[in-house]
Amino acid sequence: MTKYLEFDTPAIKQAGDLASDYKLKNHGLIHLDRVFWNLPTSALYEEAVFRGEAHMVHGGPLLVTTGKHTARAAADKYVVREHSTEEDIWWGQYNRPCSPEQFNGLLARLQAFFQGEELFVQDCYAGADPNYRMPVRIITDKAWQSLFARNMLINIDSQDEFKRHIPEFTLIASPSFKADPKVDGTRTETAIIINFAERLAIIADSSYGGEIKKTIFTVLNFLLPLKGVLAMHCSANVGKNGDVALFFGLSGTGKTTLSADPGRALIGDDEHGWSDEGVFNFEGGCYAKVIRLSSEHEPQIYACTRRFGTILENVVYDPTSRRIDLDDDILTENTRASYPLEFIPNVVPEMMTRTHPKNIIFLTCDASGVMPPIARLNPEQAMYHFISGYTSKIAGTEIGLGIEPEITFSACFGAPFMVHHPFKYANLLKDKMAKHGAQCWLVNTGWVGGRFGVGKRISIRHTRNLLNAMLDGRLMEVKYRKDKLFGFEVPLSCPDVPEDVLEPSESWGNKDEYWKKYDALASRYIENFKLFAGGCPEEVKAAGPKRL
Repeated sequence: MTKYLEFDTPAIKQAGDLASDYKLKNHGLIHLDRVFWNLPTSALYEEAVFRGEAHMVHGGPLLVTTGKHTARAAADKYVVREHSTEEDIWWGQYNRPCSPEQFNGLLARLQAFFQGEELFVQDCYAGADPNYRMPVRIITDKAWQSLFARNMLINIDSQDEFKRHIPEFTLIASPSFKADPKVDGTRTETAIIINFAERLAIIADSSYGGEIKKTIFTVLNFLLPLKGVLAMHCSANVGKNGDVALFFGLSGTGKTTLSADPGRALIGDDEHGWSDEGVFNFEGGCYAKVIRLSSEHEPQIYACTRRFGTILENVVYDPTSRRIDLDDDILTENTRASYPLEFIPNVVPEMMTRTHPKNIIFLTCDASGVMPPIARLNPEQAMYHFISGYTSKIAGTEIGLGIEPEITFSACFGAPFMVHHPFKYANLLKDKMAKHGAQCWLVNTGWVGGRFGVGKRISIRHTRNLLNAMLDGRLMEVKYRKDKLFGFEVPLSCPDVPEDVLEPSESWGNKDEYWKKYDALASRYIENFKLFAGGCPEEVKAAGPKRL
């Protein structure tokens, strides 16, 4: 990064008005040109546009492009391996070890890199429940990323609180700084490294806003289960009677869309904790996929793409009219909108509830087109499917994914963000379900009538009608059939849903081909679960599918 501004920027005179007494020198950041502390939305807009980082488009959103990274660099995430935490971490594909020496070397070069530069700081909280919230600090060298942190986390209300803020975890994000694989031992010049002992994380060489969000989520996924709180990759809403529903699923499976229900109040759209007192949001904002978003099917999210305060990532726009085109995927399938949770009309203001889940929904995007649209799970089946986490990665959500969805198993429906072994989260889920009497469901938001490229994705209208019947109890009153392979219960009828939709084989032209595909999927489930079978109770292992 090269300093190129030799004159005043829009917010320069207010740069230190909301500064904390806990300065950046405590993070080893010294000899800085200037620090912009806790700027509000309008000031960050001005700074981002003035610096050429972003454009303002029709309706008021701030539009940015994130360069080569339009998705998470999942293969470039590391965790520092040190004695105080190494026994608690699930080392492997998602938690690659990095030595303290490698981390310290990278940090020292980053600290030197920042000397003489301008930085932006957002002091905020992760976790809406005052009993469990964590003070965090996000340090960036981009104004728009500071706004992203402000949108996505929970903001501080007063100047006095800013002054007293001391972070329990700090994240430094620098798209301008590159790791050196030969020196740092990284795979590429991009690196996302978490050091739990130092309570510090670094994001280098990536502008993608989702890295900031998911790094903080990963931190909470490690720390909160140690306090008996289940950290969950799920959206959550609550009905008028206080009945909470949780929606688990990877990006692209429908968490954000399906939880934004006009008839229910939204607690949050992606990351939550379930404590003994209730459910609480980790965030203060939403990060929704907006590719081909329509005002008809998703009016609440669509409205946010035309609103001041929203950040649009990699959305195509006409530079003359400044109007956006949500259907254009020339930059990426993974176009995103970041906006404060309060932009959704029927949101729970406290972002938490003191009631417990009544329904738990596992969203799976079945790209093979064989799973039923909804199934009722018993407790053992719920454990099995939670540990399995079957779904399909949707194009654009990770670097390297093509157009065709990639069938995958992601433990706890969020394996890349789980730091403990999946059993840690599964056992917490089992205990809380038993204690509070929650019913678990498996919902397929993927393909019907054939695999991807042959069939079509299930109608969101049918999915919503199934969920509405489940949430208001009507689906408990109908007759069910036992699935031949998986043993879970599939309803024979549902109000406002054609009966043939509930039997996926009916939409296949060739029934033999359907059963071969279904049997092949059962085989993949069985092979995947072998990774977790050790130490798993027999009744959970027995809750899996049987081959034809």
